[in-house]
Amino acid sequence: MERLELEAWLRLLGTPRLGRESARRLLAAFGSVEAVVAAPATVLRELVGKTVASALSIVPVGLTATVDAALAWQHAGGDGEPPCRAIIPLGDPRYPKQLLDTADPPLLLYAQGAINLLQSDKAIAIVGSRNPTPQGEQSARDFARGLSEAGWIIVSGLALGVDAAAHEGALASGQGTVAVVGTGLDRVYPRSHLELAHRISRAGLMLSEFPLGTPPLAAHFPLRNRVIAGLTRGTLVVEAALKSGSLITARLATEEGREVFAIPGSIHSPQARGCHALIKQGAKLVESAADILDELAWQQR
Repeated sequence: MERLELEAWLRLLGTPRLGRESARRLLAAFGSVEAVVAAPATVLRELVGKTVASALSIVPVGLTATVDAALAWQHAGGDGEPPCRAIIPLGDPRYPKQLLDTADPPLLLYAQGAINLLQSDKAIAIVGSRNPTPQGEQSARDFARGLSEAGWIIVSGLALGVDAAAHEGALASGQGTVAVVGTGLDRVYPRSHLELAHRISRAGLMLSEFPLGTPPLAAHFPLRNRVIAGLTRGTLVVEAALKSGSLITARLATEEGREVFAIPGSIHSPQARGCHALIKQGAKLVESAADILDELAWQQR
């Protein structure tokens, strides 16, 4: 992305009180992000109100430094072998079609690694507990490996537990995996996954909608979950308590018309109750990667 376009995007996305829906409305009305930020406040206020229009008309302090840092990140390498880095706006040909077809696609994506993975229409999310049982962790690894070996891209959130096991299973198969994170891509959360994130950026893809420097705030993770659900044809929940964030991902997948799969467990295990609730609500009970592959193959007939 070139400087002027990036500057316009960061200015738009950094405008106080401007939500994603209003930003999309402005883009539709003006045709380009550069036209939006160049528009006079008197015109903007008709679409977003006086307060937001006034804020959008002001160039934020520090914008030049922010743009410089983002461009430097985009062009920088690491260890002599720079992983491909890109800042991808809505409307860019590299923007993932699966995500574009959702109700609330991010306006800007930061990507590091195998950018071509964004074009795959064969992606499955694997999510679940941050504190899985040993059996649940192994299930995540086994399902991820089986699906990867069948040509599917595994998408997860780099969290502790099931997410990490899913990424590991995909990497073990020699196939790519996508980690969608709730921070800027210059940060890794949790820090214990620094080495895993490095491996994914080399053999798969790290993805975020959040600007560089963004810390891991609680409000970011439901937003991350919608991207995980939106990138994929279906979501597999391995283990989840009744209040697990994984159930948010499953709900978002359902709302977007994507499949939801769940692995059953013991009726005595709190980590199985979320999966059992999903199955009662219509999620497909699966016992192997083959069950998911059969279901997805049936849909394509």
